[in-house]
Amino acid sequence: MSVTHKIQRTANAPTGPPSDLETKVAQSFIELEANVPDLKNELKPLQISAAKEVDVKGGKKAVVIFVPVPQLKLYRKVHSRLTRELEKKFADKHVVFVAQRRTLAKPTKTSRVKQKRPRSRTLTDVHDKILEDLVYPTDIIGKRTRIGVDGSKLLRVILDSKDANSLEYKLDSFASVYRKLTGKEVTFEIPVQPTE
Repeated sequence: MSVTHKIQRTANAPTGPPSDLETKVAQSFIELEANVPDLKNELKPLQISAAKEVDVKGGKKAVVIFVPVPQLKLYRKVHSRLTRELEKKFADKHVVFVAQRRTLAKPTKTSRVKQKRPRSRTLTDVHDKILEDLVYPTDIIGKRTRIGVDGSKLLRVILDSKDANSLEYKLDSFASVYRKLTGKEVTFEIPVQPTE
């Protein structure tokens, strides 16, 4: 299988030829498919639509892999294993999977729209789904929006504490990726469970 078969351009993905990073990610998928027999059947139908590198605090980088929305359920079946294997291949980089979603503009009086805009295409819903994709497999327990005196907004996301050990080191990456994709400031917190 070639690298171009693993890259499927969808929704608002870039239309040009694949970048070096996208080619490297697709090549990693092919190598994992060939070398890891447990993942072979699960990886065969999977494709990516784009890949991007994001700078994180502390001089690190995160690789954001955009996947087609219909394949998101398949990705979630092998998410933790695939993330672990790809982080080994991309040394010192965190790997995050996000679905490639499309937003539709708000209809105005002059726009000739025949249908009502689906809730899944609104900007608010797309940003919420990106947040869920970033922290998967952890659940978001709560969200708080804090508005400063100067009018700046800060979103505080509270994550489930059962996955604290596996997520603690990635929280800065999540915040940087979310800021890069949406332009919104966010902080992630994991509540401390009282010991009895």
